[in-house]
Amino acid sequence: MRELPKIISVDDHVTEPATVWTDRLPKKYHDVGPRIERLPVKEMTFIGGKFTAIPGEKGDEGPLADWWFYEDLRRPLTRLDTAVGFERDEVTVTGITYDEMRQGSYKLKERLEDMDVAGIEASLCFPTFPRFCGQTFYEAQDKELAMLGVHAYNDWMHDEWCGESGGRMLPLGLIPLWDPQAAADEIRRNAARGFRAVAFSEIPSNLNLPSIHDADGYWLPFFEACNDTGTVICMHIGSGSKMPSTSPDAPAAVGSTLTFANCCFSMVDWLMSGHFTQFPDLKIAYSEGQIGWIPYILERADRVWEDNRGWGGIADKVLEPPSELFKKHVYGCFFDDPHGLRSLVEIGEDNVTYECDYPHSDSTWPHTAKIAHEQTLGLTDEQVYKVIRGNAIKMLGITHLK
Repeated sequence: MRELPKIISVDDHVTEPATVWTDRLPKKYHDVGPRIERLPVKEMTFIGGKFTAIPGEKGDEGPLADWWFYEDLRRPLTRLDTAVGFERDEVTVTGITYDEMRQGSYKLKERLEDMDVAGIEASLCFPTFPRFCGQTFYEAQDKELAMLGVHAYNDWMHDEWCGESGGRMLPLGLIPLWDPQAAADEIRRNAARGFRAVAFSEIPSNLNLPSIHDADGYWLPFFEACNDTGTVICMHIGSGSKMPSTSPDAPAAVGSTLTFANCCFSMVDWLMSGHFTQFPDLKIAYSEGQIGWIPYILERADRVWEDNRGWGGIADKVLEPPSELFKKHVYGCFFDDPHGLRSLVEIGEDNVTYECDYPHSDSTWPHTAKIAHEQTLGLTDEQVYKVIRGNAIKMLGITHLK
């Protein structure tokens, strides 16, 4: 059994501790800003992809959950947020408290210990309460408070989650999606203190935001800041608040099978956008998007570029074949995709990164290293190093790890 390099996971998640915002927001916002209340669960359903949750009152009977309160939002922590430690059939849309979940979900010391168990040296974590790219703050009514909420999250990420980890936790920032210039400012503020990644929506128009093709250049200040600072734009599945499915009454398993689809659509968006011509140092990554689908999309995109660019609206801005742009600007990210690894030569061994997805239901923890070993048996030592570790170091500009 060949010895694997220490894993760098480019997609994990953190369940924010209860005091992230109450410790950092001005006192006047403590009754409306994000805070935790432990209350019974009155109603909790997940039907047709729609999640509904209503808390009971203190003293009511019923199972307890820890709930995030923010303005009018009432959002419980669930086993889907922190599934590791439960049997697969026990991972349901059920409320949970901090006491019941695996402690590495929100405590740094315990997280580092769990990483050691799985052969993971470093980890990039997406948020939970703010959602994958900060949609919770984008949807809030008071944008002054929302802006403070974004800043507070980034400060906690820098000072505590990453700052106390000895370099093992890698900072991933949020931006105010409703203000692209403020987003650019936040990118530069965070880059100056070591952030090299930011969460963004795979398809912003699904959030009723301008698309990346916006004729007025809505996102250009943000893209420019990422280009200038070497900040990778990381787009997690579901970061458009709309998971792919076939029909409103399809079971959730249909959407779970098709999670890669929005990444596929998004990547074509970017390859045909012209932004990689305008911003030659810009890098994007598809977190939890898997990789097996990439060769066909690149093949099809190249054919369209060759045959249809004259009438397709891209002749004056997409100056290279999409497959060449992919090599220079795009990273795929996977956690369990043996088919994708069999296609590594077609995808490009320099464009693939690895992830654990701790503590979500898809996570390979605690068997991450074992699965990585089994699925990379057909790769050379150099390819294994790149996929498991080296490409993440390159993508994120990591200087303290080799």
